Amino acid sequence: MKKTFFLLLVCLLLIGLVPFVQAQDVIELDMYFPVSVGGGPDALITALCDEFHQEYPNIKVNPVYAGSYADTRTKVLAAIQAGNTPAIALMFSIDLYQLYSMDVLYDYDSFATDKAGQKWLNGFYDGFMQNSRLNEKTYGIPWQRSTIIMYYNKDMFREAGLDPEMPPTTWAELKDYAQKLTVKDAAGNTTRYGVQVPSDKAGYAYWMLQTFTLTQDGFNIMSPDGTEVFFNDPRTIKGLEFWKSLSDDGCQAPGTPKWSTTVSDFLEQKVAIMYHTTGNLTNVRKNAKFDFGTSRLPADTSYGSPTGGGNFYLFKGVPEEETKAAYTFIQWMTNNPERVAQWSIDTGYVATRPEAYETQRMIDYANDFPSALTARDQLEFAHAEFSVYDQGAVQDILDTAIEAAMTGTKTPEKAMQDAQIAADAILVDYR
Repeated sequence: MKKTFFLLLVCLLLIGLVPFVQAQDVIELDMYFPVSVGGGPDALITALCDEFHQEYPNIKVNPVYAGSYADTRTKVLAAIQAGNTPAIALMFSIDLYQLYSMDVLYDYDSFATDKAGQKWLNGFYDGFMQNSRLNEKTYGIPWQRSTIIMYYNKDMFREAGLDPEMPPTTWAELKDYAQKLTVKDAAGNTTRYGVQVPSDKAGYAYWMLQTFTLTQDGFNIMSPDGTEVFFNDPRTIKGLEFWKSLSDDGCQAPGTPKWSTTVSDFLEQKVAIMYHTTGNLTNVRKNAKFDFGTSRLPADTSYGSPTGGGNFYLFKGVPEEETKAAYTFIQWMTNNPERVAQWSIDTGYVATRPEAYETQRMIDYANDFPSALTARDQLEFAHAEFSVYDQGAVQDILDTAIEAAMTGTKTPEKAMQDAQIAADAILVDYR
């Protein structure tokens, strides 16, 4: 009898009627990820997702490269509205208020409840958490984060009789150096500009404006709760006037130099100094055919820079197992100092945890390439990137105003006054 039962069981197993060993289902996650700078972050992210899958065979993260940060925001919001909410996305840190107002985010505090989780959650640089926390809860995990730094061509400094190891440290020095670095041909046409701070609407004009307000004793252009802006403040107007004066005085191209071409202009030696994200540091290092340096941004009355870049967000509206899998992936990506350090080395983005700079690979890299520490050291003077409720609409108002000022359609004062009125009409509903 037992023999007959055993044979029957074997037959059933062979034809698949009895699940003897059931393979664990693989949880697949789509992760929207922006790629808007050089350095090949898409290939790096794909490799990291593959490495994670090897360690966690039951979770597969499929990166969806969505273009710019703005494109990524648009696509994620469209997916949410269509009922196809992703469990995870890397989006602008400044998207926090908009996402929070839509009630689509989980806070990480609800998951990081043990001692190890709290240690992870509290281990990021404070400067990056200014755009990551709201109402004493954490909604964004820093990963692809940056500050704006100054890049300069040391060969051009030498040619102009300037010390290549002494970049400008004040606004006055910046203009003085830029004028000395500007070159004209025999006909009086400018063949090289001394400085370029991109100001086009398609780029990040609002972000660049902050470089000229935060260097005035840390003055920021919005309130910490994202409900007010200070566009018509005298310090905002002063910063915009100085920025415009670089073009008026002939040491920066007129109009609105483009974010997308500023790095290539620098690499092609069309400009001697540029303001840009540290996220392009590796790109510049690989492609510069000249000696270059980096430094913190020149000060008016203080040093300062806005932080920038993207955070990992965890979205509501997906199955629980996907949420848990996404949380596991985010923690895996951001908790290992060696991994965080390597991402910084490979891209130029700032390592988001202090212990990453204590790894041997980062110590060796910084010894060989001191510019790797410029952005980290500037975090001492860093402040929150411009972020308010209804970010897209208010940001467009500000970018349009900057464009009007830089092209001469309006004076900086008039442009900022008009922008203040338009922004207040939107933000009043959130106060």
